[in-house]
Amino acid sequence: MIIHSSEFVISAVGPKQYPEGGQPEIALAGRSNVGKSSLINRLINRKNLARTSAKPGKTQTLNFYHINKSFYFVDLPGYGFARVPKSVKDQWAKFIEQYLSKRDSLKVVLQLIDLRHPPTSEDISMFEWLGHFGLPRIVVTTKADKS
Repeated sequence: MIIHSSEFVISAVGPKQYPEGGQPEIALAGRSNVGKSSLINRLINRKNLARTSAKPGKTQTLNFYHINKSFYFVDLPGYGFARVPKSVKDQWAKFIEQYLSKRDSLKVVLQLIDLRHPPTSEDISMFEWLGHFGLPRIVVTTKADKS
C-alpha cells in the first residue's frame, strides 16, 4: 500500500473522544518501549508522526492516526515496565480494556513482541485476553536490528 496521507487526529481516553465515522482501526499493543510508535512511523514512511522515547511510558493515551483518509492506526499505552505510578497504570488498563472490548471499528490488534526476549507473562496474558474476547490478533516481532 502506498501511503498518501497520514495525520495525528486525537489522544483519547474514552469513547466520546474517539473519531466518528466507523472507518476501520488497527490497534498496536505491547510492552512499553517495544516499538509501537516506531512501527507506525516506519509503516507510514515518516520519522516522527508517532512520538517515540527512550523512556518507557511515553504513550499515555489512545493515539489515533488517520492513514490515507481511510483507516486509523491506534497506538495504545504500553504494558509492563513503564515508570509511572500504579494508579496511572490502573487508569490505562480501564480505558484500554474499554476500547478493545467495545470498539466496533477495531478490526485487528497488532501485538508487538521484542524478538530479543521470550514473551513475558504480560505478553501471554494480553494474547489470551484478546483471544478470549474474539479479537483478531497478529503477533509482530520487533527489534530484530538490535543485539
